[in-house]
Amino acid sequence: MRKINFLIWLGMGVSISSFAQKEFVKEGYKLVWADEFNQNGKLDTTKWKYENGFVRNQELQWYQSDNAWCEKGVLVIEARKVQQANPTYKEGSKHWGAARKTIEYTSASVNTAGKHSWQYGRFIMRAKIDVSSGMWPAWWTLGVAGEWPSNGEIDIMEYYRNMLLANIAIGTDQRYKAHWFSKTKDIKALGGKKWASKFHTWRMDWDENSIALYVDDMLLNKVEMKDLHNKDKVGLNPFKQPHYMLLDLAIGGMNGGEVGDTVFPNRFEIDYVRVYQKENQIK
Repeated sequence: MRKINFLIWLGMGVSISSFAQKEFVKEGYKLVWADEFNQNGKLDTTKWKYENGFVRNQELQWYQSDNAWCEKGVLVIEARKVQQANPTYKEGSKHWGAARKTIEYTSASVNTAGKHSWQYGRFIMRAKIDVSSGMWPAWWTLGVAGEWPSNGEIDIMEYYRNMLLANIAIGTDQRYKAHWFSKTKDIKALGGKKWASKFHTWRMDWDENSIALYVDDMLLNKVEMKDLHNKDKVGLNPFKQPHYMLLDLAIGGMNGGEVGDTVFPNRFEIDYVRVYQKENQIK
């Protein structure tokens, strides 16, 4: 249901959260956490924290809090083209971020690390992504304990290079090398830029048996929990622990591809994020 309908309900004296809580009650789910982004201005810092600087994957953007805000009922994460000095620049550095004299793009990445995490449940996001060249929006989770990728990663929504991706990663016997369970969907098969111009709903159903990833109720990827043990001597399953979530809009880097003639500013817009759990999943 679109947020405009939520507002109608709100005007009738029914709160958004109570309406959302009833959405999956017949399936035994209870709403345990949500952000509807209905306030104007900065994010609720009791729920989210910001990342700063050049963070990962040799991406082009400098992350900063100024590029994320709430307006008209959505969270806007905006990528911008800029030209400014890199405050972390170090001449002769071999680090990909510190070696850059200038910042050419800025964007934002927010997460719930240290604030909120969950083990199992139904995770829902309604959002609109831009599929221009070089854009790399994502909604994903990481395990709270362990080193990546042995802490586990779930990419509920990820887009780059004309592909919508649904990925699950576990660790291997080589440090920083992941084993991926990945499925892709050609964005052209979904409708290309016309499809991307509208809001869509991504969902993860995660329980003790499997992890299933959907877009608009279409199953993209499903992996059984028995197959998700790290491929090392210990063999722990990183999805039998709480995970926190991340939202970001990256540019270029190891996977994003060439920016080309992409127009900036460029936005990833999130209508809401909700987490539901069944009684036996709530801790």
